[in-house]
Amino acid sequence: MGIPGLIVIAVIVIYLLNSIKILREYERGVVFRLGRAITPPKGPGLVFIFRPFDQMVRVTLRQEVLEVPPQDVITRDNVTIKVNAVITLRVLDPSRAVIEVSNYVYQTSQFAQTTLRSVLGEVELDGLLSHRDQLNQRIQSIIDQRTEPWGVKVVSVEVKQVDLPEQMLRAMAKQAEAEREKRSKIINAEGEFSAAQKLVDAANLLATQPLTLQLRYLQTLTDIGVEKNTTVVFPLPMEFMSLINKFAGLTPAPAAPVERKESQE
Repeated sequence: MGIPGLIVIAVIVIYLLNSIKILREYERGVVFRLGRAITPPKGPGLVFIFRPFDQMVRVTLRQEVLEVPPQDVITRDNVTIKVNAVITLRVLDPSRAVIEVSNYVYQTSQFAQTTLRSVLGEVELDGLLSHRDQLNQRIQSIIDQRTEPWGVKVVSVEVKQVDLPEQMLRAMAKQAEAEREKRSKIINAEGEFSAAQKLVDAANLLATQPLTLQLRYLQTLTDIGVEKNTTVVFPLPMEFMSLINKFAGLTPAPAAPVERKESQE
C-alpha cells in the first residue's frame, strides 16, 4: 500500500472519529439529515453524525432558571412599582423546542415580561402583596399555555421582588403604626371594661350578701395586723353611728372654743 492509500485511510479514520458524538443522560440530539428532522431525537449515549449530510442540535432536558428583568407596573389603584420574577422551565419535547421556535428561552422571557405587566396591572397593591401565590399560579398558567406548542413546560413562576416608591413606603409605615396604636387602645379599653364589670359584679354580690362584706372587713383587719403598725384604725359604717345616735337621743354638741393663754415673762 502506497502513500496515497495511507492518506485515504487516515482521512477516513479522522472522519469517523469526528462523526462520533456522545450525549449525556440529560441531553438529547435533534438530527437533521439533508434538512429533514429525524425522529425520535438521539441520545443519550453514542451517536454517529455523518457530515455534511447530518447536523445535530443539542437540547438539555434539565430545568432552567430564567430571571425576568424588573418591569414598571401600574397597579389597579394607580401605584407605580417595579417587579421582577424568576421562571423555572423545562423542555419536554426536544424536536418541537428546536423546530417550532428559534430560541425558546428568549421567547419565554418576552412573554413573561408582557404577562407580568398585564396580570399585575389588574390587581391593587394590597392584593399584590397579600395574594402573591395566587398571582404566581395565574402567571405560570398563562405562560405555560404559550410555551406548550414548543414542547416547553413552565414549572413555576415566582414574583421575586416588589420595589415600592418612597412616599408609598412612608404611607404604609404610618398606616402600620396607626393600626398598632388602634389595637393598643382597644386592648386597654377592653381591660378597663373587664375591670369595671368585675367591680359591678362584686358590688352586686356585696349588696345581696351582707355577710361577704363582714368577711372582707375581717380579712382587712387580719392583713393590717400582720404588718408592724403603731396605729390601727377600725372603720365603722356611718349607718351604725346614725343608729346609735337615734336610740340614745344624742345630738352632736357644738365644739367648745379653745382659749389660748399667753405666758407672761
